[in-house]
Amino acid sequence: MEFKIYKSGQGYYTRMGTAIAAAAILLLGCWRLFEILGAADITNANTRLFVQIGVPLVIVLAGGFFVWWLMNKPFVADFLIAGEGEMKKVNWSSRKEIIASTMVVIFTVVAMSCLMALTDVFFQFFFRAIKVIQ
Repeated sequence: MEFKIYKSGQGYYTRMGTAIAAAAILLLGCWRLFEILGAADITNANTRLFVQIGVPLVIVLAGGFFVWWLMNKPFVADFLIAGEGEMKKVNWSSRKEIIASTMVVIFTVVAMSCLMALTDVFFQFFFRAIKVIQ
């Protein structure tokens, strides 16, 4: 097994982002495991401390190695490199276009909610009128 980074100069930001997200999930899970193991019913304090610290530590080390191994698998690395390349090709909207689009969405939401409120009021009057006639 080689400990060499596959295509080391490519896809740096997507690999780092993915690895950081995986590490955060792993660390949060191990922190929760640490808390749960602290409440374990083990009478010997040294044994409980060893289990409480040792098990999450082994999981963090194994998970860290797994994430590193996974980020260097050719099909995963190539996918992340291609994803970063595609993101560089995206034509991002300007601030002016985003503000204009947001205003259109806000206006549409307000108009639709007013229309629904008017429809609701109309149906209230309509059904009350039917009830009075009966």
